[in-house]
Amino acid sequence: MKTDSSLSVVLAGGGTAGHISPLLAIANAILEVRPEARLLAVGTPGGMETRLVPAAGLELATVSRVPFPRKPSLELLRLPGKLAGAVRQAGTILDEAGADVLVGVGGYVCTPLYLAAWRRKIPIVVHEANTRAGLANRVGARLSRYVAVAFAETRIRGARHVGMPMRREISGLDRTTARAAARTALGLEQHKPSLIVTGGSSGAQSINRAIAASVAALADAGIQTLHITGRGKTVHDAQGKLLAAPGYRQVEYVDGMELAYAAADLLLARSGAATVCEVAAVGVPAVFVPLPIGNGEQALNAAALVNAGAAVLVEDAAFDAGWVSANLIPLLGDGARLDRMAAEAEQLGIRDADRRMAALVLEAAQSAQATQAAPGH
Repeated sequence: MKTDSSLSVVLAGGGTAGHISPLLAIANAILEVRPEARLLAVGTPGGMETRLVPAAGLELATVSRVPFPRKPSLELLRLPGKLAGAVRQAGTILDEAGADVLVGVGGYVCTPLYLAAWRRKIPIVVHEANTRAGLANRVGARLSRYVAVAFAETRIRGARHVGMPMRREISGLDRTTARAAARTALGLEQHKPSLIVTGGSSGAQSINRAIAASVAALADAGIQTLHITGRGKTVHDAQGKLLAAPGYRQVEYVDGMELAYAAADLLLARSGAATVCEVAAVGVPAVFVPLPIGNGEQALNAAALVNAGAAVLVEDAAFDAGWVSANLIPLLGDGARLDRMAAEAEQLGIRDADRRMAALVLEAAQSAQATQAAPGH
C-alpha cells in the first residue's frame, strides 16, 4: 500500500517489443521530470517483458494472460471467469502499488488493468502504437480522458497525436554526424552506397530469401549490404554454408538500431509501428515490405510516409530479386531522391513523444489529485 506522497505510476503492456519499447521510454521520461516517482511495470508471465523490463532496471509484476477468442468456442465460454480472475490480480497489484495513475500501451495485460483501475477511479492513460487500434486499447479509451496515438490517422476515442515514445539514442540521433562511426561499428566501408535490411527482431523469411537471391546484383551495382536476418534465421547458400558475397555482410541482430539508421543510405524493413515512427523521426529513406498476415495494419502504418514520398511500399508477394533489380538498386543510385525522401520523413517525424507522454501522465495524476482534494470528495 502507498505510505508516502510520492507519485506512483503503474505501466501495463507487453507481449512484443512493439509494446515494451514505448513503455520503457515513457517510464524513463517520467523519471526525468519526477525522479522520486515509484514505477511498476505489469505484463504477462510468458511475454518478452519478463526479460526486457528487468534488464532495463524496472520492477515487473505479472497477471494471467487472457486472450479474447475471435470465434464462438469453449474458450469463449470460459472467458468471463478468466477475465474476472485477471481483474482481481490486477486490482491487487494496483492496491499494493498505491497507484496514482495507470499507463497502458496495449497487449493482453491491459484489459484487466484498465477495468481494475476504472473500478478504483484511478486515472488511465492510454497509448496506441498502431494505425488500427487494438482491442485492449479500444476498451481503455472508453474508460479514459487521456488517450494518445503514435499515428495521426488512428481512429480511437479521444485521441491526441503525440507520436511514438522511443529510446533517446534513436530520437536524438543526428545521422550525418553519426554515420562514419556507425559504419565502422557495423563493419561497413565508408563511401559505398549502403543498404541495411532488417525483418525486425524475429526476422522475415521472405525478405531474407529475396535479398539472398540479390547479393550478386547488389554487389555488381557497387552497393554494400548489411543483412540483419533475425535471431536463428541465418541465410545459407546452396551448399548449406553461411551466405557470403562481395559487399554483403549478415548478422542475426544489431544491438542498437540507431547504428543501422545512421549507417544506412536506404533501409529495407517491415513496417511495424515502431520502425515506421523511428524512420520518420531520424529521417531514413525506406522501402517497406508490410507483413502480409494480420489485419493489414503494417501497410496502414507506412501510408503517411509513402504518400509523402518519404518511403516506398512493396507487397510481400511482389518483393523478389526481380523487384530488387528493377526498383531498389536504381533507388540506391539516385542520391537526390534519397535526400528528398529523408527530408520528407523528418517533416513527419516526432522526436519528443516520450516527453509528451510523461506530461500527459502527470496531467492525469494531478487532475485526479485535484478532484480528490475538492470539497465533497
